[in-house]
Amino acid sequence: MNAWVLRAIALGALVVLLRAALGFAMVYWPTNGPWMRALCLVVLLAAILLWGLFDGRKDRALHIDPEHGSDLTMRWLKAAIAAGLGSGLIAWLLDFVPRLDLGDNGLLFELTAAASSIVLIIFLPALLGVALGRWIAGRKNGTSAAAETDPPTQQLPAVTA
Repeated sequence: MNAWVLRAIALGALVVLLRAALGFAMVYWPTNGPWMRALCLVVLLAAILLWGLFDGRKDRALHIDPEHGSDLTMRWLKAAIAAGLGSGLIAWLLDFVPRLDLGDNGLLFELTAAASSIVLIIFLPALLGVALGRWIAGRKNGTSAAAETDPPTQQLPAVTA
C-alpha cells in the first residue's frame, strides 16, 4: 500500500469518527458545543502534526543530505486531497443513518467546501510537522542546513607589526 493511501485512509477515518462523535455529543449536550469542537480540532491537528513529525525524522535519518530527501510534500498533498474527498463522501452517506447527526450538508457542500477545509487542515500541519521533524533529526545528528551549505572558512594568520 502506498504511504499516501495509508495516511488518507487513517486521517479520513479520524475526521469521520470525530465528526460523528461531535454530532452525537451535540445532540445530547448542545450547550457544550464550542469546547467540544475545539477538542475535536486539537485531536485532529495533534495526530496530523505528530505523523508529519515522525515522517520528517525518518526521512532525515534516511537521507542526511537535505537536497536528496524524499518528496513528502506530494505524499501529504495526495493524502490530504483523498482524505478530504473521502471523508466528505462518507460523512454525507452516514448522515442518512438515523440518530447520527453530521450536519445535514448536501453532497456538493461535502465535496467542495468541507473537503477543501479538511485538505488544508491536514496538509498545512503535516508539512509543519515534517519540517520540525527534519530539523530535530538534523540537530540530533549534529548537522544543520546552514552548516551543510556554507563552505568552511579558513582562519587567516594574525599580522603583527
